[in-house]
Amino acid sequence: MTISVAERAELAAAVRELLQNECTEQDVRQTISSDEGYDPQLWRKLAAQGVTGLLIDPEYGGVGLGALELEAVAEETGAALLPAPFIGSAVLATALIEAAGTAEDKQRLLPGLAEGTSIATVAVTGARGTWAKEGVAVKATERADGHTLNGNAHYVLSGQIADVLLVVARTGGDDVGGVGIFEVTPDATGLTRAAATVFDPSVRLSTFTFTDTPARRIGTAGWDAVSHALDLAVIALAGEQVGGTRRIFDITIDYLKTRIQFGRAIGSFQALKHMAADLLVQVESSTSAAQHAAAEKAAGSDDAAGAIALAGFFCAEAYNTTAMQAVQMHGGIGFTWEHPAHLFVRRARTGLQLFGSSAQHRERYLTAKGA
Repeated sequence: MTISVAERAELAAAVRELLQNECTEQDVRQTISSDEGYDPQLWRKLAAQGVTGLLIDPEYGGVGLGALELEAVAEETGAALLPAPFIGSAVLATALIEAAGTAEDKQRLLPGLAEGTSIATVAVTGARGTWAKEGVAVKATERADGHTLNGNAHYVLSGQIADVLLVVARTGGDDVGGVGIFEVTPDATGLTRAAATVFDPSVRLSTFTFTDTPARRIGTAGWDAVSHALDLAVIALAGEQVGGTRRIFDITIDYLKTRIQFGRAIGSFQALKHMAADLLVQVESSTSAAQHAAAEKAAGSDDAAGAIALAGFFCAEAYNTTAMQAVQMHGGIGFTWEHPAHLFVRRARTGLQLFGSSAQHRERYLTAKGA
């Protein structure tokens, strides 16, 4: 479904208003210190706005929007530092089910995800975290009564709270590139879910270990479906990075205008003016990169792969640079945990590796451009 620019702006504004009221800095700090790592009540309110079912076809209870709307909403979740299974469940998992699942799979899984009553995750990559086909470390073996899985999956988003578990595994076949998508029940034998130690407690990660774990194959699709879902996840992450970059930039500019030294606002000092100007370039350029990637994906352009790879490394680096500079520009107060700058730094640092490093995205960009 396609909506107008004005309708897209209204959607983003509605999400912004909700998060400004219920995902304040104090709320974020309280949520990240909880065992669950997210606020179920806020998640249900986001579901009522259509955020959890953004990419789900209306036939299954979603709103059926696409990459442009996803990026716009992600800018708002990123600005608020939303600690929730948004990218893992509402983007990566739902997009994968939409792309790979049968009609029965979709009818069984998607309505709960759209309503926010279920949370899904996708176990994709091994310990190296390449988020590429060659990095899949789980192997599926076909048996008379289905499949069993063996191996490890790392960096699984919201893996401890998810009740719909999807696993990308090697099948040994060549019909779909030797990769399949499987569903594992949360209480399956041979499944171990271990919470990973994370730098940013607002992004919870897990390691899944499979030992002869029974699994049910989802459809017949292979890596192409996973690649499509990962494209949307990278776009959502880039949108969050843009939102975070702009928010910490605005916080810093406000500080430069109000902090007085030697009888004048420090923002009037030439050195800080130059730093702020450089960061504004980062904000605007990353915004363009993320929105361009979303537009190319939505249009089904042949240039989409390159645009998504560009957003993958540029937005991550712009966010990290801006957040680190914000700490410096705040002076001593910026180095304290009580200041919000540290929350943005932690989210920015996590995003440098999630769904692939900058080096990997650059390689994908060059490949897409035929370099």
